[in-house]
Amino acid sequence: MNSNKAENAMRIGAPFAVGLALLLVWQTLCTAYAVPSYLFPKPSDISDSFGREWHTLFAALGTTLKITLSGFAAACVIGILIAVIFVQSKVIELAFFPYAVLLQVTPIAAVSPLIVILVKNTTGALIVVSTIVALFPIISNTTLGLRSVDPGLLNLFRARRASRLQILLRLRVPSALPYIFAGLRISIGLALIGAVVGEFVAGTGGRGSGLAYQILQAGFQLDIPLMFAALALISVAGIAMFTVMLVLTRLALSHWHESELEARR
Repeated sequence: MNSNKAENAMRIGAPFAVGLALLLVWQTLCTAYAVPSYLFPKPSDISDSFGREWHTLFAALGTTLKITLSGFAAACVIGILIAVIFVQSKVIELAFFPYAVLLQVTPIAAVSPLIVILVKNTTGALIVVSTIVALFPIISNTTLGLRSVDPGLLNLFRARRASRLQILLRLRVPSALPYIFAGLRISIGLALIGAVVGEFVAGTGGRGSGLAYQILQAGFQLDIPLMFAALALISVAGIAMFTVMLVLTRLALSHWHESELEARR
């Protein structure tokens, strides 16, 4: 028990100590060499800018998170449904999986302008972009997980004349949960990237603008500390969402799956 507590403390304390050391080095070097804030701001400059504009930044963060979570939710539903269909028919998987790969390898920055043009509603277009970016890891991981069942258990279910639905819900899905959650942890970050890229392309401003627009606006105004503050807020949001998915994974698997049981020993 004490070793687990020490390990958990190390997981939190070690990255925090490294980050703090890097910030101190950053602050010291920028101060020693008198680097102008419009070229490369010190952490203190970024903190001051955040303190002045926190209300604007958090409002923009809310817009970006709304798009991110909407895209992520859509990717979860669509990706898991596609994976279930792939598992039911090898022919369908062979016919359509290359197009799922196409979503992954196509540069989203090149496709985003077309999506913004085709989808008249700007928010809807940004959600579509976020969904496309987050979709492939869910499809690939869920498909792999649904196929990675114990052959002996699968033969037992078939010998007991279990239906495809029973095999799916009682055997394939429980076996696939670690793979599914692994895909979700990857996709939540990609959904945020897709939302930010979409905002950059759309360039929407005003009260409903996201963090990407705040970065663009700060760049136009040469307010580099504000730009760094917005970037830092995006990073913190991504880390927070990944942490939430990690906690959900442990809550779902910690009491029965060997991967989490081994990690707790």
